[in-house]
Amino acid sequence: MGLGIIASIIVGGLAGWIGSRIMGASTGIFMNVILGIVGAIIANAILGVLGIYAANAWLPQLIVGVIGAIVLIAAGRAIKR
Repeated sequence: MGLGIIASIIVGGLAGWIGSRIMGASTGIFMNVILGIVGAIIANAILGVLGIYAANAWLPQLIVGVIGAIVLIAAGRAIKR
């Protein structure tokens, strides 16, 4: 079933914002949404390989999105160096 497009954008934006605040990154609203959504996709894939599956509810996806956003920000910083 999933969250739906609008809910995914809202949760992704919130996850990206939280991730950027934790990492001290200065990103805009659009980049926060991208970080949260792409981060959730990547984190869900990694967790799936480990046999861990987040429920299709907003809170588990928010947590996974924050983790994914943090990983993406850290990877971006490592590539820039």
